Amino acid sequence: MLERLIGLSIRHRWLTLVLTAALVALGVWSYRHLSIDATPDITNVQVQINTQAPGYSPLEAEQRVTFAIETAMAGLPKLDYSRSLSRYGLSQVTVVFKDGTDLYFARQQVAERLQQISSQLPEGLDPEMGPISTGLGEIFMYTVEAEPNARKPDGTPYTATDLRTLQDWVIRPQLRTTPGVTEVNTIGGFERQIHITPDPAQLVALGFTLNDVVAAVMRNNQNIGAGYIERNGQQFLVRVPGQLANLEAIGNIVLDRRDGVPIRVRDVASVGEGKELRTGAATQNGHEVVVGTAFMLFGANSREVSQAAAAKLDAANASLPAGVHAKAVYDRTALVDRTIGTVSKNLIEGALLVVVVLFLLLGNVRASLITAAVIPLAMLFTIIGMVRGGVSGNLMSLGALDFGLIVDGAVIIIENCLRRFGEAQHALGRQLNDEERYDLTASATAEVIRPSLFGLGIIAAVYLPIFALSGVEGKMFHPMAITVVLAGAAVLVVGCGVLPAPLASDIVPSVDERD
Repeated sequence: MLERLIGLSIRHRWLTLVLTAALVALGVWSYRHLSIDATPDITNVQVQINTQAPGYSPLEAEQRVTFAIETAMAGLPKLDYSRSLSRYGLSQVTVVFKDGTDLYFARQQVAERLQQISSQLPEGLDPEMGPISTGLGEIFMYTVEAEPNARKPDGTPYTATDLRTLQDWVIRPQLRTTPGVTEVNTIGGFERQIHITPDPAQLVALGFTLNDVVAAVMRNNQNIGAGYIERNGQQFLVRVPGQLANLEAIGNIVLDRRDGVPIRVRDVASVGEGKELRTGAATQNGHEVVVGTAFMLFGANSREVSQAAAAKLDAANASLPAGVHAKAVYDRTALVDRTIGTVSKNLIEGALLVVVVLFLLLGNVRASLITAAVIPLAMLFTIIGMVRGGVSGNLMSLGALDFGLIVDGAVIIIENCLRRFGEAQHALGRQLNDEERYDLTASATAEVIRPSLFGLGIIAAVYLPIFALSGVEGKMFHPMAITVVLAGAAVLVVGCGVLPAPLASDIVPSVDERD
């Protein structure tokens, strides 16, 4: 069977060449779409549920929020376990699913359960799922800072509130549009807020409560539509714009009228800009900055996403005022490039060393080049399998490639063909014709391909225990085992289908030349 297959590839050399070229094109396309990272992603499949509970103590957050959510998550399909964290004003529940569970399926199940228990939670609390990312999703971090002599148009220096405002309204929206970025988090600075600070004495004196102030502000901060009026075939929209535009408008809101005299918000409270209450800060080199972190979408290419995020940050810098700039402090691209550079250097050096050794051992330049061509062909075919199997190119997967394994079968085939060609030419006393070379190539290749396949089978069997690993160990070492098996399969395809075709040509000197 093998000899027949090899004979077909030899006699239909042009078809073999066309199919090989098609596979090479597919391999190049797969290489461009290969997910590249520094190391395999060993994180589990998890969904985080965060609930902000202002004013709730850790005990209250645990009793009224965390317990209800964690209990509702019990019994989910493919659930492994769940864990929770309750702090002042925050409840966080992490639901971990079994390995192999589709992340979007898991999020759908969690969302359905959250919908079911929404009526059981205290009013005003809205649980939210975390970003569609993993524990290794933090691929890009940057700081927003102002130069020491930078000034705003009014001549005052930039404050932490100004930097946070630029981050929230200028930089972050642009980075959120980056393909592959699922979330951009911010820490540091102060979120700009409008504070209405009631005077308790004035409230009591005028007979108002805090709820009266809140209700008045909410009621007077909305637009109202009143339909339309038709006149002479034209339609005129009727609306009452009521959204507040500035601090003065908030102060002018009327709470009530006493004897025709309006009592406004400014009469019972002070209105002004203020800072948020925070529990942390971000500093760099001893001074406060604003830090933004971009999270990669689950399954995206970290190298491409981090490069795109860096390009977006450069574009966002053009939108910032003079003296303020955003600077990258962590870029996954640098780590990936160094890792891939190390792997590429080792692969290139190994390939060149193999080519030199092949030339010295075979003593035939054409035979050495044919053997060396097996290396890129097998690499491209392996990458095709990696893309189809969802294996990323990283230190574990690409570093597992062994050129000795790749060219071993090719060296055996070429040496045997050279030997058979030389023996036949000496026996006949002339150079072989096409039919004789075709038959000898097929028989010589089939003669040694079976021992080579047996050796590849032994190597694949050695990696079988690795496929039995699970958990973190499995996620770490599965890419290595899969890549080695794919490389072995690629060598089999090249050895049986591609290599015999060029070997059928006369690659040894004629009898007269040898004599």
